[in-house]
Amino acid sequence: MRYLLRSVTLLLTLSYAFLVQAEQAPDTTPTAVEKPQVVMQTSMGKMVITLFPEKAPITVANFLAYVDDGFYDNTVFHRVIPGFVIQGGGFEASMRPKKTNAPIKNESNNGLANRRGTLSMARLPAPDSATTQFFINLENNASLNASFNKPGYAVFAEVTEGLPIIDMISRVRTGTVKQYQNVPLDPIVILSAQRKVN
Repeated sequence: MRYLLRSVTLLLTLSYAFLVQAEQAPDTTPTAVEKPQVVMQTSMGKMVITLFPEKAPITVANFLAYVDDGFYDNTVFHRVIPGFVIQGGGFEASMRPKKTNAPIKNESNNGLANRRGTLSMARLPAPDSATTQFFINLENNASLNASFNKPGYAVFAEVTEGLPIIDMISRVRTGTVKQYQNVPLDPIVILSAQRKVN
């Protein structure tokens, strides 16, 4: 009987010790990965862009590589169409195109829609032709989304701070410069684009 009581007591003691250890153990539950952000300083104000690497890994990696190289510094928003998009990331203020790396795979089938404030990659008619140029949707542009029979324009980020800046840019005077249409007559310059450090 005494042996049985000692065994039960020992078992209860061990169980209690295990529970206390479990409560004190550090929480190793995986947390949501923080999305990278880019601070874009423009001649009309600052925007913070939040990227979606889980949805568009190739596109985000490509964009961040150009950011880290300082490629976007002193480029311009060279195409402004009110009620549609503002486009930038490929030209200097003189409308001279910058040299780019190889084009990337189109990720427009990632479930993200071209809605107001999102960034998508600009491209040629060929789906896998995007390099550095991106556009910011001024409205919900469903016509730019992928469908079952055609590729769309790959959404990879959105403006999470400074959305009024894109509306200000959309209202500038535009015209034809060289062979390019819808160009702001007073250049809208991306002064810098850098990763946000928390």
